Amino acid sequence: MKVLVTGAAGFIGMHTIIRLLNDGHEVIGVDNLNDYYDVNLKRARLARIGAPNQFSFCEGDLADNIAITQLFQNYRPQVVINLAAQAGVRYSLENPHAYIQANVAGFMNILEACRHFDVENLIFASSSSVYGLNTSLPFSETRSANHPLALYGATKKANEMMAHSYAHLFNLPCTGLRFFTVYGPWGRPDMALFLFTKAILEGKPIDVFNHGKMVRDFTYIDDIVEGVVRLVSKPATADENFDASDPNPAASTAPYRLFNIGNGQPTPLMDYIMAIEDAIGKKAVMNYLPMQAGDVMTTSADTTLLGDWVGFQPNTPVTEGVARFVMWYRDYYNC
Repeated sequence: MKVLVTGAAGFIGMHTIIRLLNDGHEVIGVDNLNDYYDVNLKRARLARIGAPNQFSFCEGDLADNIAITQLFQNYRPQVVINLAAQAGVRYSLENPHAYIQANVAGFMNILEACRHFDVENLIFASSSSVYGLNTSLPFSETRSANHPLALYGATKKANEMMAHSYAHLFNLPCTGLRFFTVYGPWGRPDMALFLFTKAILEGKPIDVFNHGKMVRDFTYIDDIVEGVVRLVSKPATADENFDASDPNPAASTAPYRLFNIGNGQPTPLMDYIMAIEDAIGKKAVMNYLPMQAGDVMTTSADTTLLGDWVGFQPNTPVTEGVARFVMWYRDYYNC
């Protein structure tokens, strides 16, 4: 297949592209290489992809409609995996306009291009952040997710609704994946695992919000990638059992599906920190702080629907995944 991956220089993007290339697909990657975090890390990810005969990289911004249209015109992808986004809950409090440009206007351009260039399968990144105020655990795609607590989650919910409208109006198969706290080698420097590892190795304190009373469904990157690539060959279809009088948010009369992709084993934050300490061989100095605005106490994914659809559910233990990250970090930063 010819697959276009947006956010190619990102954490999930790089790992996804490497797997697609190993599976024999031709891949086109696009990324704007913005400076939200270290651009050198993004360039190092691109360098790691390699495969010059199967991989083409284009630097560009999803919010640039002319550039995105030209990209689709030139390459005519059969499958699009939209991973590009302005990420981060906390940054949305500081720079909300960046989220509207990248996550809403940019996704609009992707949808329009998919429509006009006859894309056979659109897979797009959503987020567990859409669940917001929902405290019914584990989170299920079949329940309402209409109360996000930060603009980031609101833009991801908007993506889901926009995709559904295009699936309905233009018969575009759209599959949304609600990612749950993705971690692993080559991860983002603004994520807890990266920040904690760096601080512990440097002998500096780590900021522990809500005094450590948090639980997260940490999901290892290889499990995320496995779920994504299995969907490449299984586009969304209409649900013949869909009941419009009692609508299931995860399906539709249109070719549209939503899936959680999480480890299904929620881990207390303090256990996560302990796994980092064990992998490094050094105790953390903790700076306990109150809960941050826009944050939630607990996330937990019900991945039954994903398992039924593609025959796979994430299962990498946190201790194993954290150890792999720490090994990568020490090697990459020579520390």
